[in-house]
Amino acid sequence: MATPYNVVVIVGSLRKESFTLKIANALTKLAPNTLKLNVVTLHDISFFNQDLEAAPPADWVAFREKLQKSNGVLFVTPEYNRSIPGVLKNAIDVGSRPYGKSSFNGKPTGIVSNAPGTLGGVNAAKHLQQILPGIAGPIMQQPEIYLNGVGDAFDEKGEIGKESLQKLLHQYIVAFAAFVEKYTPIHR
Repeated sequence: MATPYNVVVIVGSLRKESFTLKIANALTKLAPNTLKLNVVTLHDISFFNQDLEAAPPADWVAFREKLQKSNGVLFVTPEYNRSIPGVLKNAIDVGSRPYGKSSFNGKPTGIVSNAPGTLGGVNAAKHLQQILPGIAGPIMQQPEIYLNGVGDAFDEKGEIGKESLQKLLHQYIVAFAAFVEKYTPIHR
């Protein structure tokens, strides 16, 4: 069997029991064997400050290296105040620097947004679609996925309790696997 594509899954929430982290973990279980999803939380990434770029902190270097070694990036994010969480924007700033050397560059990119309410984080997804061009690779346009009503989607063990959500996530990750394969130079 060929080596699976390595995809960094960036979780845009810091909360220990976040729906976003549960969705990211569910995607790892639903992914086809052509993808290896590596869930990355942002707890340890310090604030971006261009003054530190001459000797970047070890956490920046480690994050950038994960991105550079990957074949793709999947953002899984909640919506905070009609946008992405600050911690996610900070990680994007860290990963996209130094100027002209974005670690996201050329990486096929997917976006999964979510919210316990009815809008499914659509504003967060749209803001990512505004931020990423110019610093990332191709962004998967279809299917779009805005997960609403996720507040009761998981059981006490963090497993998906809604069959409809599981089916939707599976369809998305299969489509994303094909997208990564299409836009990744031959690596096998």
